[in-house]
Amino acid sequence: MPQSLPSAPSSDTSPTPQGRIARQAILNVDQAVFGYELFDRSVSPNQHSAASDAQLLFNMLSSADAQSLGTCKTLFLNCTHDSLAGGYLDLIAPERAVLEIPAMPTSEMDQIETRLAGLQDVKRRGFRMAFDYSVLTQPYESWLPLASFIKLDLSLLKPDVLSSFVRLAQQNSHAQLIAEKVETAAQHQLLSDLGVKLFQGFWFARPIIVPGQAVRPAQANILQLINLVRKQASTNDIEDLLKRDPTLSFNLLRFINSAGFGARSEVTSFKHAVMLLGLNRLFKWAALLLTSAKAGDTPPAVGTTAVVRGRLMELLATETLPAEDWDNAFVVGVFSMLDTMLGISMAEAMATLTLPDAVTHALLHQSGPLAPLLALTIACEVGDDAAFTIAIQGLGLSNNQVNWAHLQALAWAETLSRDAA
Repeated sequence: MPQSLPSAPSSDTSPTPQGRIARQAILNVDQAVFGYELFDRSVSPNQHSAASDAQLLFNMLSSADAQSLGTCKTLFLNCTHDSLAGGYLDLIAPERAVLEIPAMPTSEMDQIETRLAGLQDVKRRGFRMAFDYSVLTQPYESWLPLASFIKLDLSLLKPDVLSSFVRLAQQNSHAQLIAEKVETAAQHQLLSDLGVKLFQGFWFARPIIVPGQAVRPAQANILQLINLVRKQASTNDIEDLLKRDPTLSFNLLRFINSAGFGARSEVTSFKHAVMLLGLNRLFKWAALLLTSAKAGDTPPAVGTTAVVRGRLMELLATETLPAEDWDNAFVVGVFSMLDTMLGISMAEAMATLTLPDAVTHALLHQSGPLAPLLALTIACEVGDDAAFTIAIQGLGLSNNQVNWAHLQALAWAETLSRDAA
């Protein structure tokens, strides 16, 4: 876990146009994160051309921490045909990106063949491309061999039509299929049965409330550890809990002896581990561990999303709040999906923990100093322009600051998931 926070770029030093980045996870068949689609959604879209929006996105990617971002999942980038010809592709490595290519407007169908040469050049340069389901229709026959991914929009395609498009793709291309705008478990099951293995949508982040459901033992011990730390319990009490749960203690020793932590010699004592880590970092470690604990059918991507939220809120807090609130910002972000992780309501989940009022108010009542950061963090995942605008203006943050922190949070979460594998 990082010992300190890097500094974000100032709000006005970047030469790139102003814009904002939103993300949505793309999950594999195991419901783990396969990649992220990044959206460039401007507060005032009419002020940006397609080329300037593409330039912003690519420049933000190239200016992020190259080493950290290099460990990220595949990034799906929305493009325009004009931006593909603008030279911006030189800013990113082909192996890191999938370019999402839009279909031609109805009034410009005569340009399908005209655009073919440019798309073939993008393919020769090593970029993978994703197209929507229209690439399976006859007018786009020449584009189909270029597709590495084909996206099926469930908000547009009815179930009886979906099976036909899936069969067409399987018979006529080698592209991987992505079902997008998946809203329910039933939709997910339908597409899985048809052989689709990549999914995008909100269904995985919505809790299924099961009355009376108990917290599983592993989670119960993690929650107990969090409570002990928040109450500043003695090292002996914390050590006793670790001794009762071999899995919990194993994970702690593995973490503290990892290269990333930087201990000078191997730590084998639970008491030594607790003293070396300190209560603040022990709390953060336990919160992260909770996101990866198994809870029924909770998708692994839920934990990843929670970690991204926590890190993003922490980074944004360094720009807007006193230092004593930074850890609380991280906790709010990580615990903002606690209801989904545990399969119970947020109120029930919060009743199992002893947390500062600022954290509780943000999670239960969307109030207090941390609530605007949480609202902004959630707005980064979706296309809620109104929520983003209100949050960013209220916090006094620039688009560049938010974009920078967002990309850093994605990279950091990927580093954590890689180390835990």
